[in-house]
Amino acid sequence: MRAGEYSTALPTFFAITKKFHNALHGEMINMTSIKRELYTDANESIAQYTHITHHCVTVHDPQPLPLIKHYRKTQPWIWRCHVDLSEPDEEVWDYLKGFILRYDTVIVSNERYKREDLSVNQKVIPPAIDPLTPKNMELPEDMISKYLEKFCIPTDKPLIVQISRFDKWKDPLGVLDVFERVKEEEDCRLVLCGSTATDDPEGTMIYDMVKKRANHLIKSGDVVLLTVENNIVVNALQRAAAVVVQKSLREGFGLTVTEAMWKGTPVVASNVGGIPLQIEEGKIGFLVEPHDIDEFADRVLKLLQSPDLAEKMGKNGKESVREKFLITRLLLDYVKLLGEVKNNQ
Repeated sequence: MRAGEYSTALPTFFAITKKFHNALHGEMINMTSIKRELYTDANESIAQYTHITHHCVTVHDPQPLPLIKHYRKTQPWIWRCHVDLSEPDEEVWDYLKGFILRYDTVIVSNERYKREDLSVNQKVIPPAIDPLTPKNMELPEDMISKYLEKFCIPTDKPLIVQISRFDKWKDPLGVLDVFERVKEEEDCRLVLCGSTATDDPEGTMIYDMVKKRANHLIKSGDVVLLTVENNIVVNALQRAAAVVVQKSLREGFGLTVTEAMWKGTPVVASNVGGIPLQIEEGKIGFLVEPHDIDEFADRVLKLLQSPDLAEKMGKNGKESVREKFLITRLLLDYVKLLGEVKNNQ
């Protein structure tokens, strides 16, 4: 059960769970009794028409976390957390922990996300991609060209691409700063492609901020903003890009990095969260401290100006994904985990 299944819930619920999301990333929020009540009431309402009689239940992220309170637990329940838990706001964490402790197992993406204050079993399972989906399957060159043309993305200049929600933790404004530094030396184009998710009330606000900040670059054609929900255009962009950037301030894992690597595209990304688990510095891509604009720009320029290096890093990245981050490995991890939780009942 994922957050998207709450699409019929009140916008207030999304506003609250977005605040919880930010708090798990370390942002302080005002944790009021009204927030708690609305959060639990929404989950109680969902539980009234969600029949869970399965042999095992996996709940993803904080939005549906309290569901476990509303069922007679006869099977293992697993909480799969996709965000960085290393430095959460303590008040919010203590509140959510009251629900987490009811679960049998917690899955996180990084060893650093394990919590000493959780008595439940904790497992590290990095995410993975399915290479056969529209977002990751092989695309012929004519289809790539067709989709780029369809979405008005010229290819007369090298493309720098970031695929991310319009979210402050993905730092799209910082990406604009990097691009402006790069463009001083190399004529190129930036594409920011991401959705404004239905469960993210901040998405439209961040998009508007980016659009206003980049207005002159959009008019000149040097920056393209896309908010389409189209996996093939994402695939085409990642394949057509000269460099993919992921300038996250916090990042649970960063599957957009994995996706770009699978396409053989070199990546410059922030040295945060689960990204360093994927990128071997200097071999697969470049890791940069997230606030170092100059270093980000320098690394992007290095790849733009060294096509042989870019090609080599791209090949190394694809092989790394093949070895570590495909869905076949993920399925085996889950099969093993399900065997463990069944034996521990």
